[in-house]
Amino acid sequence: MADHVSCGILMKQIGDEMQKRADNRMRSWDLTMAQAGALLALNDVPEKQLSMKQLEKVLYIAQSTTAGIISRLEQKGLVEGYTDAKDKRIKLVRITQAGIDRVLETKRDMTQAEEILLSGLTKTEREILYSLLKKVKDSLK
Repeated sequence: MADHVSCGILMKQIGDEMQKRADNRMRSWDLTMAQAGALLALNDVPEKQLSMKQLEKVLYIAQSTTAGIISRLEQKGLVEGYTDAKDKRIKLVRITQAGIDRVLETKRDMTQAEEILLSGLTKTEREILYSLLKKVKDSLK
């Protein structure tokens, strides 16, 4: 079986292709994947806001990286930063309506990209693939 490609290589190739497509789409919105991730994280919490510290943890990135991402999103009007009224040391970040609108576009694109990715599979195959991918991811913990 000389043509056998390892699972790791196949997953990387799929991930690379999905990343390339996402990067191209994000570029048209003047966003990076990291910035889109921050918007998605803020949009997914009920209050639509997080502290910088919470955002660092959710995104698994350093404080300095988080600060840079948020600074650029503020310049674009997609988030607003402010200090906590009870504790001035805490900086909070809230997604703006423009940011929420961008998240809706991003989610639509993610759904379309996933549909393209899975278009060659039946419903049953999709369910099996999802189950197996989740199992592999969970084994990495």
